[in-house]
Amino acid sequence: MRFTGQCRCGHVSIEIEAQQLPPLYACHCLNCQRWSGSAFGLHLLCAAPAVQVTGETATFVHEHQGQTSTQHACGVCHTRLFNETTAAPGMRVVRAGVLEGTERFEPVAHIWTRRKQPWLVLPEAVAQWEESPTPQAFATVLG
Repeated sequence: MRFTGQCRCGHVSIEIEAQQLPPLYACHCLNCQRWSGSAFGLHLLCAAPAVQVTGETATFVHEHQGQTSTQHACGVCHTRLFNETTAAPGMRVVRAGVLEGTERFEPVAHIWTRRKQPWLVLPEAVAQWEESPTPQAFATVLG
């Protein structure tokens, strides 16, 4: 399967080649709320080699709870595209909203639910953690 997308201005494009839709999860932490300007962030966890980027990105490093996250954004319009984190070596965490056809995506997990907006009702059948799950627990749900 091939998934494509781009930043808001079109300066940077992204392409994901995968056997199936990479697992999508929603993060309700305060950082994701502030970075997205919304109630949560939607992320696809992809193997780094599966994510191809065309165009120049600007990067910045964010330290959080002992982990280092390198954020990649368009250098022109500043749309956040993906990040790489020491919490998931060899992976890229792609912002689902930059991809075409996001109406097909449905989260398989919700993390940092203790920070979720009180008006948001999550489906009971979907995996949920009040904070960050252990890598093993997260991998079990994400496949």
